[in-house]
Amino acid sequence: MERIGDTLNRVVKAPAFAERYEEMRQEIMKNTGVQNFLTEYSSEINGEIVERSLGKLYEYSTASHKCDKCTNQTDCINLLKGFEPNLIIINGLIDVEYKKCPNKLMAEEQRDISRMVESMHMQKDVMEAQLQNIDMYFDDTRVEAVRSAKDFLNVYDATGKLPERGLYIYGPFGIGKSFILGALANELAQRRVRTVAIYVPEFLRDMKQSIQDQTLNEKIDFVKRAQVLMLDDFGAETMSAWTRDEVLGTVLQYRMAEKLPTFFTSNLSYGELEHHLTYSQRGEKESVKAARLMERIRTVSTPIKLMGKNRRDK
Repeated sequence: MERIGDTLNRVVKAPAFAERYEEMRQEIMKNTGVQNFLTEYSSEINGEIVERSLGKLYEYSTASHKCDKCTNQTDCINLLKGFEPNLIIINGLIDVEYKKCPNKLMAEEQRDISRMVESMHMQKDVMEAQLQNIDMYFDDTRVEAVRSAKDFLNVYDATGKLPERGLYIYGPFGIGKSFILGALANELAQRRVRTVAIYVPEFLRDMKQSIQDQTLNEKIDFVKRAQVLMLDDFGAETMSAWTRDEVLGTVLQYRMAEKLPTFFTSNLSYGELEHHLTYSQRGEKESVKAARLMERIRTVSTPIKLMGKNRRDK
């Protein structure tokens, strides 16, 4: 039986193999990146080093660079998906090191941006809204609302600090109040500002459940400390004295004291909301407690009335 070493020598010396090897070598040496590297390090590289490093040069030359041979990270053809090789010299031989490719960097950036927005019970389409896609249809109140949102962003862009006040956007059902907040949250995410957006009726129901699983304080702390807080459909829920005073009151008191911007959407004006907050679930009239909560809301937000057609009507 022929020894393995003899077999390999015979195969390597075969005319067809030698011809293919030389073709591959020439293809490698024609690669622009390889040529540039060999020129840059010509004082350190000789023919023997090139021959001994031909496998690494092949790995480099056949890879995708700057994603020129693939359209996204999933379709990456490289040995390590999402990474591209660079030529280096280690211990007198040519080697490769891998760095993140543009598609991977872009995917990571988008993932980081998406993590800047935490939503609780918010609709998916609302959280995907963009300011430039909001239909203005020549409505002055809509123009004012969008302009106010952009003004908020402009202050942050100019100063690097968030304004102390958010917006209280109120008006009829289905006119796009929530979409403006969702679009603003995404704009803030692009600026690496973390936003917590909450659908208030479901959130308050969740708070009642949290008493049983002992996560109430943790959730309230998470919400009240948000860099930017957005409370959607505020005033739509049947308010109990406990949710008004111990949950919303606690959250808004902290944000007022710390001067953290808070945004609201509501079907109710300030005056209508105060009346709503005055009467608890049991029908008890508590004007002082309602006024106290309204004072916090007025302190952390500026009212913007929004009008328009109901987009939910078909």
